[in-house]
Amino acid sequence: MQAGNYLIFGASGGIGSTVARRLAAAGSRVMLAGRSEEKLSVLSAEIDQPMLVVDATDTSAVEACFHTTIEKFGGLDGVVNCVGTILLKPAHLTSDDDWQQTLASNLTTAFATVRAAGRTMRKSGGSIVLISTAATRIGLANHEAVAASKAGVNGLAISAAATYASSGLRFNVVAPGLVETPLTERIWSNASAADASREMHAVGRLGKPSDIASAIAWLLDPENSWITGEVISVDGGLSRVRALPRRSPG
Repeated sequence: MQAGNYLIFGASGGIGSTVARRLAAAGSRVMLAGRSEEKLSVLSAEIDQPMLVVDATDTSAVEACFHTTIEKFGGLDGVVNCVGTILLKPAHLTSDDDWQQTLASNLTTAFATVRAAGRTMRKSGGSIVLISTAATRIGLANHEAVAASKAGVNGLAISAAATYASSGLRFNVVAPGLVETPLTERIWSNASAADASREMHAVGRLGKPSDIASAIAWLLDPENSWITGEVISVDGGLSRVRALPRRSPG
């Protein structure tokens, strides 16, 4: 992967931190943005990259991060928005606050990223990667709020890809299945829930942050500049494949 200048929102999370480490190891400069100053400080010291404490639901603060990063690095080649939340409730048990918080975390942050990119990167171009979910492509119980908000992310990216193509800006989405991160720990740390989820993923295992980070880095790489407007499933086959039952060993 070519080295460049990157900005990551949600950089202290399981996926965001893995992307940051991967980019830094390739010689890139990475601005680490997120809400937790403590977690960002640890990651910043580990990979020797600068950080910005920001609430990505604040659209003006997101745009300020773009300007700060461009000023510090002298340019910006790509942005990743790894901010998001998972609310596992049926619609009839989802409160107005639940709904608004889910929209803010999953969709507002994505829109803020797209808008800021449109305002600050149109002259230089670059790659913007957003995160969705396999739940937008397959019906999963109790995912109404998550699926609705992340489906909005898919539509947002596809439309933005059309709007800004002539400016050299690419917009793509990675849609994971269940990935073992701190955000999803309450699911995969439960043995029965984890086993049930593995059965739903055709490859027979849950995702690792590195699985998603690899796809994100690939989309950021300017060598793949002919790819835009795509929602790429990185989900172990969850949304597309129904494999035969696994045979017991022996």
